[in-house]
Amino acid sequence: MTHKNTNIQIIAFVGLAGAGKSSAVDYLRDKQFPSVYFGGVILDAMTEAGLEHTEENEKRFREEIREREGKDFVVKRIITQIRSLIEAGQRQIIADGLYTWSEYRMLKREFPGELTVIGIVAPRKLRHRRLSQRPIRPLTEQQATERDWAEIENLEKGGPIAVADHFVINDGTIEDLHQKLDAILIDEIRFCKAPMQC
Repeated sequence: MTHKNTNIQIIAFVGLAGAGKSSAVDYLRDKQFPSVYFGGVILDAMTEAGLEHTEENEKRFREEIREREGKDFVVKRIITQIRSLIEAGQRQIIADGLYTWSEYRMLKREFPGELTVIGIVAPRKLRHRRLSQRPIRPLTEQQATERDWAEIENLEKGGPIAVADHFVINDGTIEDLHQKLDAILIDEIRFCKAPMQC
């Protein structure tokens, strides 16, 4: 059933690995906005399957489970989580990890007029450098390139980025990113500064 409530705002950040999506989500989580995590659905399913949480396992499992269970495997569970948050009285929700074109279309259909997609983008070399320096599961240049290609070719990741409602170029400091996010969230789409201020 499609949900329709003009008071609801769902913000989804999209972008390739290393662009800064997690930093954007963390900024809003720190303000206590509720969120749903697409990757958590995959990690939970991996745990249930008895698989170790490695980059290689996660990449293969993401593709295999969508092949086996359908491209909407993850988003169906995310929609249920969003509805639960709305029923609990939440009005502004962060969707962390929207990946595929199929997921984008389904969210748009389920929450018409309520989903805003923000693309976080950065130059490829900068993204790959960030991935090589991250403390958890760092990637080599070759691994980062292979991940980009796999996500674009096998997971339709380019579509939601291409049609994002807003874009943030994340090529500076974390403070620069926060300022750019505030300019969009607060000034343009009237997202609250904090949940208690809604």
